[in-house]
Amino acid sequence: MGTVADADLEPPPDGEDGEPPPVPTLYLRDPTRTLLAHNDSPDLGFDTSLNPYRGCSHGCSYCYARPTHEYLGFSAGLDFETRILVKEDAPELLRKALASPRWEPRVVALSGVTDAYQPVEAKLRLTRRCLEVFAEFRNPVAVVTKSALVARDADLLGELASVGAATVHVSITTLDDDLRRALEPRASSPRSKLAAIETLTAAGVPVGVMCAPVIPGLNDAEIPAILEAAARAGAVRAAHVVLRLPHGVAEIFEGWLERHRPERRARVMARIREVRGGRTNDPRFHSRMRGEGVYAEQIHALFELARRRAGLANERPPLSTAAFRRPGTAQLSLL
Repeated sequence: MGTVADADLEPPPDGEDGEPPPVPTLYLRDPTRTLLAHNDSPDLGFDTSLNPYRGCSHGCSYCYARPTHEYLGFSAGLDFETRILVKEDAPELLRKALASPRWEPRVVALSGVTDAYQPVEAKLRLTRRCLEVFAEFRNPVAVVTKSALVARDADLLGELASVGAATVHVSITTLDDDLRRALEPRASSPRSKLAAIETLTAAGVPVGVMCAPVIPGLNDAEIPAILEAAARAGAVRAAHVVLRLPHGVAEIFEGWLERHRPERRARVMARIREVRGGRTNDPRFHSRMRGEGVYAEQIHALFELARRRAGLANERPPLSTAAFRRPGTAQLSLL
């Protein structure tokens, strides 16, 4: 597992939005030859996903994906943010998969685990090159991201959206940029995310807003303002996910609270346990996204009221495989 490139690969943080990583970030080649991941989870909304990167330098202390780095021999803490595995062959592997006669056209989620638009994407352009493949085959793709960098690819996403084959959901955790800088230090600012929604909407891409995660006692009161701002920017749909803290993420997040919001630590952790049946995580399908109990129901009621007032849909924009094609197939059949 060698490094991807020399030191000049380290990108500047996300424009004026980001903070530098706590230690230098190392980018490692991911030798995997299997690109598309499959799942049968009934509460995800997709069964196939693509992640060009493993680990994520956005640095979100609450990220549920952190424990996946432990399978690679790294820590879920600082290693997850600063030891990023890069699937350099992702575009070529994707083209091979879609060209196979065994491939049945379906929606592919881009960023099913870690963010496909984390800062290094500005230089490596792996996600953009994968989108070029999706556009070539007209295979539908659903993007979820915390990065305004997604607006860079409005041309390709707009091309796919013109045949009903693209949606984007922008995750906005807070409109308070001071809180954002502490909570997700190398993700984009709220202002930049809203601008990205405007750009994508102008390109004809259906855009949703994800209030994710909703952290009980910390950002839940912001739900109405987030949805209103996203609707003004052009979003057409809204969804939310209540925070869950699997495995060692609970310790990492509680440590973040102690450093950055010590006056709220006890209250926030108590609220998290309240919506998780006395624990910090409930892995059961459906419940893991919503939580349960009185406080969880209050969050859902607030979200639903704010969603209706903002005029945002509840259902995902439909995606179609009708336009799927295998370039060159028609020509080859004539030979």
